[in-house]
Amino acid sequence: MPETDARGNGEGHPASVRTVHGDRFVDEFAWLAARDRPEVLAHLRSENVRTERSTAHLEGLRDAVFAELKAAARPADLSVPVRKGGYWYYSRSEDGAPYRVHCRVPATDGGAAPDLGPGRPPPAGECVVLDENAVADEYGFFAPGGFEVSADGTLLVYAADHTGAERFVLRTRNLVTGATPTGEIRGTSGDAAWSGDRRSLFYVALDGTGRPHRVWRRHLDGGTPDVLVLEEKDPRFRLSLGLTRSGQYVLIESRSRTTNEVRYVPADRPGQGPCLIGGSRREGVRRQVEHQGGRFLVLHNDGAGNAEDPENAEDFVLDWAPVEDPTRLRRLVEHRADTLLTGVDAFEEHVVVAFRRSGLSGLMVLPDTGEPWEVAFPEPLHSLTPEANPEYRTRSFRLRHASLATPDTVYSCDLDTGALTPLRRRSVRGDFDPARYVQRREWAVAADGTRVPVSLVARADVPRDGSAPLLLAGYGSYGTSVDPCFSVSRLSLLDRGFVFAVAHVRGGGELGHRWHEGGRLLRKPNGFTDFVACAEHLAATGWTRRGRIVARGGAAGGLLVAAAARLAPGLFAGIVAEAPFVDPLASLLDPARPLTAAEREEWGDPLADPAVYRCVKAYSPYENVTDDVHPPVLATAGLDDPRVPYHQPAKWIARLRATARGGPFLLRTALEAGHAGPSGRHRAWREEAATLAWVIDAAERAGRGDRPGPHTLRAPGDPLHGCISNIDGARP
Repeated sequence: MPETDARGNGEGHPASVRTVHGDRFVDEFAWLAARDRPEVLAHLRSENVRTERSTAHLEGLRDAVFAELKAAARPADLSVPVRKGGYWYYSRSEDGAPYRVHCRVPATDGGAAPDLGPGRPPPAGECVVLDENAVADEYGFFAPGGFEVSADGTLLVYAADHTGAERFVLRTRNLVTGATPTGEIRGTSGDAAWSGDRRSLFYVALDGTGRPHRVWRRHLDGGTPDVLVLEEKDPRFRLSLGLTRSGQYVLIESRSRTTNEVRYVPADRPGQGPCLIGGSRREGVRRQVEHQGGRFLVLHNDGAGNAEDPENAEDFVLDWAPVEDPTRLRRLVEHRADTLLTGVDAFEEHVVVAFRRSGLSGLMVLPDTGEPWEVAFPEPLHSLTPEANPEYRTRSFRLRHASLATPDTVYSCDLDTGALTPLRRRSVRGDFDPARYVQRREWAVAADGTRVPVSLVARADVPRDGSAPLLLAGYGSYGTSVDPCFSVSRLSLLDRGFVFAVAHVRGGGELGHRWHEGGRLLRKPNGFTDFVACAEHLAATGWTRRGRIVARGGAAGGLLVAAAARLAPGLFAGIVAEAPFVDPLASLLDPARPLTAAEREEWGDPLADPAVYRCVKAYSPYENVTDDVHPPVLATAGLDDPRVPYHQPAKWIARLRATARGGPFLLRTALEAGHAGPSGRHRAWREEAATLAWVIDAAERAGRGDRPGPHTLRAPGDPLHGCISNIDGARP
C-alpha cells in the first residue's frame, strides 16, 4: 500500500510512496487525485487560466477556425428517415440549437419516406418524439443516451447523462397521452428495452463503481417491485441489453475485454428466466447474436468445434442454432485467414455480415437462396458501415460510406439486386470539392520488420518535398480499428497545407486478431514503436519532415502519443493528448478503481506479475518524465471522466513542468464534462477550434525553428525495448 512521504513536492503537499515487487516510486503529485480537496479544484482552474494566457495569441486563429467549422455545417442538419412499424423516424439540428430534435410522421402502406429537403416546412402530421434541447435546458451538462419506442409506437424511453460520469437517468413517456408510465430510473447504463406486451421495461443498473452489473425488469403498474433478471458478480464483466430487430427477444450480454456470453428472454414472456445462446463463457471466446425466424445467428471465435482445424476461428466464423436448442451450432460462414468478421445483421430473408479485409471495412450479403455477394466501392481507402435498420421485414439495407476525402453518404442497398441508391450525402457548405484532395495507403516498416499501415489525406497541390506540416493520429488498443472517415474540422488543417495521417499500429483491430494480440499485454510497446516508425516513414517519403509532426490521440491513444514522444521527442512539433491514459501503472495497481479488473485483460496485472509491472513502468509516461527536451504538449481532461480520471493528465503535466525541458506543457480541464468533453455541438466546436489552433501554431513554430533541435530514437538498451522479450524469449 502507498505510504505518506512528509517531504512532499515543495508546495506543501505530501507525496505518496509506492513499493511493489521491490520497486519504490515517489509520487509527488498524488494529492491531485483527491478531488474533494479545495486546492485540487483551484489547481485545475489555475491551469485553465495558464493555458488561456499561454494561447492568447491564438485568439484570432481560434475564432477563424470556429467560423470555418460553423460555416461548413448546415444550419439545419437532417437525418435520413427510417421506417419502424407505422412511422418514419428522423432527427434534425436547428441553427443555434446545440442538440438534436427527434421526430416522426405516420407511414402509409407502400408510401415513400417524407420529403425533408432543405428549406421545406415540417411534413404533415409531424410529432416531436424527443427534443434534446428541452431536456438539456436546466442542466450545465447533457449527453444523450439511446432512446427506444415500443413496437406499437406508443411508449418512449430515453437516457440522459447530466454530469459526464456516464450514469444515465431513464425517463419514459406515453407518446399518445403525454403521461409518464414510470418514474425516473437513476444510476443506469442507459440500456433499456420494452417487453412485447409493453407492460414491462428492462434496464441495466450500475454498481457503486459505475459497472453495469444488474438487469432489472420494471412493471408499469407502479405497484410491483422491480424484478432482478440477472446479476453479474465478476468485476471484469459488464452487462448490456437490447431488443432483437425481430422484436421477439431481449438479448442480455455479459462481456469483459476478451470474453462474453449472451442470454435471451422472450419479449412476449418477460418473466421467463434468461437462457444461454451458443454456450457459457470460456476465456477468450466472444460472441455476437442476432435472431432470424426459427434460429439464432452466432458470430464467434470459438474454434473448439472445428475438428479439422480447432484453432482456426480467431477472426470469427458465423454459425446458426435453432431457437429450441440454441447451444447446437451449425456453420454458415467459414473462417478466412484474410478476413475478420466484425458484425451481423439479420432480416426476414437476408443476413448482412460486416467484415474487415486489408484494414478496410466491408459488407457481405447472405440471401436465403443464392450465393453471397459483397458491396463494392472503388475508393482505395474508405469506411463502409451499417446505418440504422430497425425494420425486420425489408428488402433494402441502409449503409454509410465515407473516406478521408469523401463526405458520409447514406445509401439504400437492394438486398436482391445489390443496386445502390444514394439517399443523402453529408453537406459541406462553401466551395468544398473532394477532387482537390488525395488519399493514400502507405506502409511503414517497424523495427522488427512488421509492415504497419498508414492512411493519409492531403490537398493534391501539397508538395512532397518535406515542407508540409503533418498531424498524425493513432489509438492502438482493445482491438479497436480507426477507419478512414470524413471530418469537416479536418478541412481547416488540409486547406492550410497540412497532411493528415492515421497510424494503424498494433493493438488495434485493423488487420485482425493477431494485430490486436501483437500490441497487447507484454507486447503493448509494439504499438508505441510502430507509431514512431510511421512518423519516420512519412518524413522519409517526403510527406513531411522530422520535427514538423504533431501527434494526436485520446484515452489509450493519448498514452500512445505520449509514449512515442518519449521514444523520439525530436520527431514531433507537439503532442495533443486528450483524456490521456498516461498513468497506467497506478491505475492497474488499484483494485478499487471501477475499470481495473477489466483493463488488466488488455494491459496485464502488474500487481500479480512482476514482468507486467516492469513492462508497464517502462512505458508509463508519468513515471518516465526526465529532464530531456520534450515537445510541447496540450493535454485535456474532464472533471467527471469515469474512464480516465482527470488527475492522470493533471499529474503528468505537473511533472513535465517540474522536470522536463522544452514545452510549454498545458492542461485544459472541462469542469462540467466527462470523457467526451463539453456537451452540445457549439461547445464542441469551440473546443475543437482551440485544439486545431494550437496544432497549427505548434507546426508553424517548428517550421520556423522556434524549438530545440532533433533528438534520436532511444537506444535498444532503453528498458522500454526490453520488456516485450519476456513473452517467449524473442521479440515478437
